[in-house]
Amino acid sequence: MIRMLARLFRLRLSLMNGAAALGGCLLFPAPRNGVTLLAACAGVSLLAMGGSALNQVLERRLDALMTRTLGRPLPQGNMNPATAAIIGGCVIMAGLMLIAAFGGALPCLLGLAALAWYLAVYTPLKQRTPMALPIGALCGALPPVIGWCLAGGPVLDFRIMLLAGLLYLWQVPHFLLFQQRHAADYRRAGIQLPENSRQFLGLWLAALMAASMLLPAFGIIGQHAACWYVLLPVPLLVLALCRCERPLFSYLNLFPLLVSLALVVQG
Repeated sequence: MIRMLARLFRLRLSLMNGAAALGGCLLFPAPRNGVTLLAACAGVSLLAMGGSALNQVLERRLDALMTRTLGRPLPQGNMNPATAAIIGGCVIMAGLMLIAAFGGALPCLLGLAALAWYLAVYTPLKQRTPMALPIGALCGALPPVIGWCLAGGPVLDFRIMLLAGLLYLWQVPHFLLFQQRHAADYRRAGIQLPENSRQFLGLWLAALMAASMLLPAFGIIGQHAACWYVLLPVPLLVLALCRCERPLFSYLNLFPLLVSLALVVQG
């Protein structure tokens, strides 16, 4: 049962969203409150878990066509769509209540907007256009904004916009590499992949490396962390130039956590 729910919730990806919300919460210049930090991380993780469950309900027929997703509960027949939808809805409600208890209405609305964009825009676009990934990445940029607002920050502050923009730029090369690894699966399911993906990947990596330097340039990463933070893009550059796609993908997995660590250290 635990393994089945872990597959339904895609725990690793959901916890990455929670870590991004934690980064936004840490960015807000106020005394650190452990309970608020926990609420941001747990609340957004729950939203992502529920969104994953509803996504699998919508894409259950596609999941049955791909080797990568064939072991999920719905294609395996271990859970019916109605049960998965009820579980997903309940988890989303739990996440919204947790966020509302500590942050009020605004972060809840942002969470709902992210879910709506993911389920109603990105999910159907995947079979229609290869540009679905950069369009869908908008919802993945919202977790740090939710964490920032939950901590009491104004939604349009330039600091959180820079952090959210950095996360947006990170998602595209990360998931491009993932798509390349499972290209045969995606084509079998009729999901559109970008042409010239290697050049596309290079452009997004260059944008990510340039944008990451905006955080210390604008004082978002303070002096305590800037001395090592500026080294973060170096492995991206080296691995991209060497075309070491597997270690590049692994390092990209760590990138949001390293940025969050820099926010902790600089505080």
